[in-house]
Amino acid sequence: MEIKDIQKLLDFIANSGLDEVNIETGEFKVSVKRNTAATYVTAAAPAPVAQIAQASAPQPAAPAAQPAAPAAAKADESKYLTIKSPMIGTFYRAGGTDKPSFVEIGDDITTGKVVCIIEAMKLFNEIESEVSGRIVKVLVENATPVEYDQPLFLVEPN
Repeated sequence: MEIKDIQKLLDFIANSGLDEVNIETGEFKVSVKRNTAATYVTAAAPAPVAQIAQASAPQPAAPAAQPAAPAAAKADESKYLTIKSPMIGTFYRAGGTDKPSFVEIGDDITTGKVVCIIEAMKLFNEIESEVSGRIVKVLVENATPVEYDQPLFLVEPN
């Protein structure tokens, strides 16, 4: 396999959304794994979470201008840490319909605690917290699609 073939493979994987690919032939073995660690940003105001219409429903035109949020609300949320989605997928608050949510508003969390699951390509990825604090807001509804880097939770640091 030549370098240009490897570059094409890497470009394909980067554009596909896959987290891990293993290819093995008689001549070579290639293993590519994307960094799927959660990304956290401190003192970031969350983006508004819009409801996502079904793919078959027509999309209404977006309004020309959105009113700005009050400055007091932005100042309040700037003291919180934001837990963001490390991938595109479907957000789940619990490990199953009959199981309790991993975290609720008001729960104290520590580094390494599972806060949710994101399903991507039939794989269920547990998202662990990299911060300690108290959950003050859940920004996404259960069983809804999320984008990469979309805010999921607001956490008040300890």
